[in-house]
Amino acid sequence: MKLKVGQTLSSAVDATSLVVVRAPEDDVTVTCGGAPMTGPGETPAAGATAEGEAGNGVLMGKRYSDEALGLELLCVKPGDYAVAVNGTPLAQKTAQPLPASD
Repeated sequence: MKLKVGQTLSSAVDATSLVVVRAPEDDVTVTCGGAPMTGPGETPAAGATAEGEAGNGVLMGKRYSDEALGLELLCVKPGDYAVAVNGTPLAQKTAQPLPASD
Protein backbone atom coordinates (compact mmCIF):
# COMPACT_ATOMS: atom_id res chain seq x y z
CA MET A 1 0.00 0.00 0.00
CA LYS A 2 1.26 3.46 -0.88
CA LEU A 3 0.89 5.69 2.20
CA LYS A 4 0.26 9.44 2.20
CA VAL A 5 0.79 11.94 5.02
CA GLY A 6 -2.53 12.53 6.82
CA GLN A 7 -4.02 9.21 5.72
CA THR A 8 -5.94 7.27 8.40
CA LEU A 9 -5.42 3.51 8.74
CA SER A 10 -7.95 1.31 10.55
CA SER A 11 -7.52 -2.19 11.95
CA ALA A 12 -9.74 -5.08 10.91
CA VAL A 13 -9.24 -6.97 14.21
CA ASP A 14 -9.62 -4.29 16.91
CA ALA A 15 -10.29 -0.57 17.42
CA THR A 16 -6.78 0.61 16.43
CA SER A 17 -6.68 3.70 14.22
CA LEU A 18 -3.46 5.40 13.09
CA VAL A 19 -2.65 8.57 11.17
CA VAL A 20 0.38 8.68 8.87
CA VAL A 21 2.74 11.46 10.03
CA ARG A 22 5.69 10.60 7.77
CA ALA A 23 5.36 8.28 4.77
CA PRO A 24 8.03 6.28 2.93
CA GLU A 25 8.45 6.47 -0.83
CA ASP A 26 8.01 2.71 -1.26
CA ASP A 27 4.89 0.58 -0.90
CA VAL A 28 4.61 -1.00 2.55
CA THR A 29 2.30 -3.47 4.27
CA VAL A 30 0.97 -2.18 7.60
CA THR A 31 -0.64 -4.84 9.78
CA CYS A 32 -2.35 -4.92 13.17
CA GLY A 33 -2.53 -8.30 14.88
CA GLY A 34 -1.25 -9.83 11.65
CA ALA A 35 -4.20 -8.56 9.56
CA PRO A 36 -3.66 -5.79 6.98
CA MET A 37 -4.86 -2.32 8.00
CA THR A 38 -7.19 -0.50 5.63
CA GLY A 39 -7.23 3.06 4.36
CA PRO A 40 -10.25 5.34 4.01
CA GLY A 41 -12.98 3.90 1.78
CA GLU A 42 -11.49 0.40 1.85
CA THR A 43 -13.32 -2.53 3.39
CA PRO A 44 -11.41 -4.97 5.59
CA ALA A 45 -10.99 -8.55 4.44
CA ALA A 46 -13.91 -10.72 5.49
CA GLY A 47 -13.13 -13.03 8.38
CA ALA A 48 -9.91 -11.28 9.39
CA THR A 49 -8.56 -12.77 12.61
CA ALA A 50 -5.75 -11.58 14.83
CA GLU A 51 -2.50 -13.47 15.24
CA GLY A 52 -0.51 -13.30 18.45
CA GLU A 53 -1.47 -12.21 21.92
CA ALA A 54 -3.68 -9.30 22.78
CA GLY A 55 -2.29 -6.78 25.25
CA ASN A 56 0.74 -5.64 23.25
CA GLY A 57 -1.24 -2.93 21.49
CA VAL A 58 -0.62 0.71 20.69
CA LEU A 59 -1.30 3.59 23.07
CA MET A 60 -3.38 6.71 22.41
CA GLY A 61 -1.33 9.76 21.39
CA LYS A 62 1.95 7.84 21.01
CA ARG A 63 4.00 7.78 17.85
CA TYR A 64 5.38 4.60 16.33
CA SER A 65 8.16 4.68 13.77
CA ASP A 66 10.56 2.76 11.59
CA GLU A 67 13.50 5.09 10.93
CA ALA A 68 15.01 2.82 8.26
CA LEU A 69 11.84 3.11 6.14
CA GLY A 70 11.12 6.74 7.02
CA LEU A 71 7.69 5.86 8.45
CA GLU A 72 5.97 7.47 11.45
CA LEU A 73 2.42 6.75 12.63
CA LEU A 74 0.36 8.49 15.34
CA CYS A 75 -2.17 6.44 17.33
CA VAL A 76 -5.58 8.18 17.43
CA LYS A 77 -7.53 5.14 18.73
CA PRO A 78 -5.79 2.55 20.90
CA GLY A 79 -6.13 -1.18 20.38
CA ASP A 80 -5.12 -4.53 21.82
CA TYR A 81 -2.75 -5.77 19.11
CA ALA A 82 0.71 -4.70 17.98
CA VAL A 83 1.29 -2.86 14.70
CA ALA A 84 3.92 -4.02 12.23
CA VAL A 85 5.29 -2.84 8.88
CA ASN A 86 6.44 -5.44 6.37
CA GLY A 87 6.39 -8.02 9.19
CA THR A 88 8.56 -5.98 11.58
CA PRO A 89 6.88 -4.68 14.77
CA LEU A 90 6.96 -0.89 15.10
CA ALA A 91 8.73 0.62 18.10
CA GLN A 92 7.23 3.43 20.16
CA LYS A 93 9.08 6.65 19.48
CA THR A 94 10.75 8.18 22.52
CA ALA A 95 10.63 11.86 23.39
CA GLN A 96 13.67 13.98 22.62
CA PRO A 97 15.36 15.33 25.74
CA LEU A 98 15.03 19.02 26.43
CA PRO A 99 18.22 21.09 26.61
CA ALA A 100 19.55 21.77 30.08
CA SER A 101 18.94 25.24 31.45
CA ASP A 102 21.58 26.94 33.54
